[in-house]
Amino acid sequence: MDPMNMIVAKNIRRLREENKLSMEELSKLSSVSKSMLAQIERGEANPTISTLWKISNGMKVPFDHLTVRPKTSYEIVNTSEIQPLLEDGGRVKNYPVFPDDENRRFAVYYLELDKGSYWESEPHLKGTTEFITIFAGCVEISAGGQQFTVGRGESIRFRADSTHSYKNTGDETAILHMIIYNP
Repeated sequence: MDPMNMIVAKNIRRLREENKLSMEELSKLSSVSKSMLAQIERGEANPTISTLWKISNGMKVPFDHLTVRPKTSYEIVNTSEIQPLLEDGGRVKNYPVFPDDENRRFAVYYLELDKGSYWESEPHLKGTTEFITIFAGCVEISAGGQQFTVGRGESIRFRADSTHSYKNTGDETAILHMIIYNP
């Protein structure tokens, strides 16, 4: 299995070329520098989740089109073999278990949030909904101008088309599964 930075590199280049965008045009649309885009497309950079959101929003494609792996008729995924997307200096690890593709319109992620970690997400495409279940720890989620404290064994659903955030407020690593539905 290719490392995530190479999967992202191939997908961004393919999508950029399909949309007939130059590197400079994508830079303007995404507010990501041309040099950073070039490093990402060569697989030399490990972009943050925020950077990938800027690129996906700039190209007007679901985030998961950047992280989708090549298709097969079945897939067994071992999270220890997935290169996580990192935020908050590596204290937030986001493992794209089943990224979205053109037919599914949803993606499944496994996340680990170290004690005290924080991640603010860019708005997703209009109408996107997140479904989160906490398996360990306690997470404060801000969405739609409200704050929710969600603990082990609890789940939450919210619209994710505005800025939203996650903060581990517990005394242990928070572990959660996230499903993102793209309308």
